[in-house]
Amino acid sequence: MSPFELCLKLWQSPFFEEHIIACNWADKRNREFEEADLEIFAGWLHKYVSNWAACDTLCNHAVGNLIMKYPHRINTLKSWARSENRWVKRGSAVSLIIPARKGLFRDDIAEIATILLHDTDDMVQKGYGWMLKAASEPDRKMVFDFVMKHKATMPRTALRYAIEKMPAEMRKEAMEKEISDI
Repeated sequence: MSPFELCLKLWQSPFFEEHIIACNWADKRNREFEEADLEIFAGWLHKYVSNWAACDTLCNHAVGNLIMKYPHRINTLKSWARSENRWVKRGSAVSLIIPARKGLFRDDIAEIATILLHDTDDMVQKGYGWMLKAASEPDRKMVFDFVMKHKATMPRTALRYAIEKMPAEMRKEAMEKEISDI
């Protein structure tokens, strides 16, 4: 039985803990990832992920590592951002948290955040807000400019996450409502 076949058996279990083991085992193979493995991960995400913890454990690690290894597959995440499934949409953002901290995929991060900008699901808002917060570590200006451009319509949940690690003055400016917003 291959490692991914064993992971699939764990995903089919009713126990959340086994789902997390599947995510961790999958990511332990990250040096061996092949491009086609993204379809396997996408299948798990679409079929089995039913909470934020499984979404984040799978996407933040295994999917993020695969995207760094095969950066031309970033468009898959952009298509996920347009999904009807809340966990797939969240996965499109949280897959880029580790790459974002490394300063990678700057334009793609802004594009995915724009696609998700007005999503009403708080789990999606928190996911793309977290992605922006991670991107602000190497490129605070890009994220601050994004937030300032969209702050009038950006959900407050996402905005608060995005600016969480910025200096107090920047956070204050980003949170201020414009007269036209009132």
